[in-house]
Amino acid sequence: MIFRDRPFAVWGLPLVTLLLALLVLGTDASGVATRLRGLLFDNLASARPRTYQDTRAYGHPVKVLEADPSAIARYGAWPWPHATLAGMVDALKNRGAYLVVFVGTIDRPDAAAARNLTALVPPGPAYDAARQALEHLPSPDTALTTAFAGVKSVTGFTLDGDAPPANVALKSQVAWSGSRDPMPRVPATSRAAGSIEAVQAASTGLGALNLAVDADGKVRRMPLVFRFGDKALPSLDAEVLRLAEDKPVLTVKSDDGQSGLLGGPPGVLGVETARGLLATTPDGSIWMAYAGANPARMISAAALMDGTLPPDAVRDAIVYIGAPDAMIQTPLGPRPVAEVHAEAAEDLLTGSMLRRPPSAGQAELLCLALFGLGCSLLIAKFGVRWAAGYVLLVTAIIGTVSWRLYTGNGVLFDGVGLAAGLWAVWATGAAARTVEILWVRSSLKRAFTDVLPPRVIDQIARRQGSMKLEGESRTVTYLACGVRGFAELASSFRGDPAAFTRLIQRVLEPLMNEALAHGGAIDKLTADGFTAFWNAPLDDPEHAVHACEAAMGMMEAIARTNEIITHERRSDGVALDPVEIGVGLSSGPAIAGGFRVHGRTAYSVNGDCAVVAVKVQQLSGQYGPAVVVTEDTRKAAERGFAFLEVDFIEVENHDGPVKLYAMLGNPVMRASPKFRALATFHVHIFQSMRDREWHKARALIAQCRTLSGASQKLYDLHLARIAYFEANPPGEDWDGAFRPILQ
Repeated sequence: MIFRDRPFAVWGLPLVTLLLALLVLGTDASGVATRLRGLLFDNLASARPRTYQDTRAYGHPVKVLEADPSAIARYGAWPWPHATLAGMVDALKNRGAYLVVFVGTIDRPDAAAARNLTALVPPGPAYDAARQALEHLPSPDTALTTAFAGVKSVTGFTLDGDAPPANVALKSQVAWSGSRDPMPRVPATSRAAGSIEAVQAASTGLGALNLAVDADGKVRRMPLVFRFGDKALPSLDAEVLRLAEDKPVLTVKSDDGQSGLLGGPPGVLGVETARGLLATTPDGSIWMAYAGANPARMISAAALMDGTLPPDAVRDAIVYIGAPDAMIQTPLGPRPVAEVHAEAAEDLLTGSMLRRPPSAGQAELLCLALFGLGCSLLIAKFGVRWAAGYVLLVTAIIGTVSWRLYTGNGVLFDGVGLAAGLWAVWATGAAARTVEILWVRSSLKRAFTDVLPPRVIDQIARRQGSMKLEGESRTVTYLACGVRGFAELASSFRGDPAAFTRLIQRVLEPLMNEALAHGGAIDKLTADGFTAFWNAPLDDPEHAVHACEAAMGMMEAIARTNEIITHERRSDGVALDPVEIGVGLSSGPAIAGGFRVHGRTAYSVNGDCAVVAVKVQQLSGQYGPAVVVTEDTRKAAERGFAFLEVDFIEVENHDGPVKLYAMLGNPVMRASPKFRALATFHVHIFQSMRDREWHKARALIAQCRTLSGASQKLYDLHLARIAYFEANPPGEDWDGAFRPILQ
């Protein structure tokens, strides 16, 4: 089972985080989903904005009347007097403009009206004529409403204002088609504030000015419909679309509750136009495809009034007039509100608005659930690194899909929220896994700090279950190391036991460090040394090579130690002699395992190779060289070291005799002419002894004694054995191994 060997925190907490991520993104708690989604969409819009195009080909070009510096210098700062606006509307009408759109409410009579000056005329009959003249002068408000005649116009009102509903007199209705009312998902309000009655009466259309501002203050969507009590109201942009198509009613289509992967409450599917259905969100808004500021969209107010515009500059145009300092944040930066509405008109006329189908959000949550579950399973089964690679791959795929859908189809797919949720799942699993590893590593260090190498402890902590205390069969290389002449050395320190203890620690500590550094595990501490093994508890395919490398490192370590201690003296003033060590190595099958008792964990290997290694270490002193290995170890590590056959003996309780080899160096030594000559002589020596050619063996030994690197102790041993065999001839079935001769 996947979770059997993992604590709950490692796989359970990521699943809890996944559920929380689904809940937060699905409910948009605290606007988290909106902010993440906005971050992605803003980057997409910045990387690939909509290509600006003149919408004249779609019936009406869209223009914005610009309060340029020349106009500001002439008419002053915004808001301009109503008489000035009336003159501009007349100029637009005379140049063939189709629709004039005021982005804002004209909610107060013009303060510059002549009748407002009557209060400044002194009282008395002498000034009655002046008062009457002022009262009969044309009103700028009248001039503005008069200018509306002969050109279509749209003015706005603000929902949730302070004025009563009676302040708004709609010019059109919003109808819907379908089997179920889509309006419950449309934003609702109960109060509104509009322009003065004269302006409303003169306007061809009235629309709500409210924008859909996200939690971060940016406008990414533009509403088309609102609910006002039991009525449906059009937005400013919806009224522009209705009048651009010369329709009496704006019709929205219901999705009949069939939106999304699993359906849901009914909402708005789209707006019906002459060119077909324009897709909207269920609340009746469109996702803006911003092209950004463009001079071709702008009309200079000063040039309009001067008559210096090109003849067809505003012919059949939809012209927006709004406050130049009324700014709003967009994905492409701050923009005047009038330009934002103009871009919405371009989107509606060309049908180039972005799309985010209702199923997109559900698809994102489904992907997060599936990918998040996969991440949790990977963490539980293979660990944090595999899961990180998986999340990186999924994130790259999500980013690619988001980009392709946006650039190819204008579809908004929220890859950031999905990726953020997925990374949160991974981070939770990684944190839980890290805590688990630290705790297990701490426990292992307490139990095995002087037994297993640090990297092995770390790997066991990361891969729990790799140390099988219940026991398993393994092929291991076992090493036994001991101080030669230990009893005599201890006897010489009889008067200073503390110094002897310090000496043994100085000798053994670097030797044990070499074993640990080469991946060995310390098995037992003996009176004169220690034992170690390789290829347990973790796999080590090169266990024999690593054990031999450790043995070579021990030779170098004892040499360094001897350089120091030979310059020291015992408490009685006698100089310390160099310490000799012997190392025995044997490879073979063993049972590896352990047990826990009294809060401590013991781990060891047991097998014939362990017994043989200890025996070889005890015999190594009679051969001269410090490191002696069995034939199994020699075969497994031969490519990396120089081995010289030194004996063929019978070991108690072992099946068959054992060939022993002295390890003399690395491959460089093995390739040297001197070593090859010595190895050749040894082959002939042991062959002569197996053939009972004692005189020939003596002659070969005599020649070997003169070679560089020869061990005189080894040859003394074999000369003594030749003498023994001459006195006690072996039987006819003798296999060449040395063993006591039974009488």
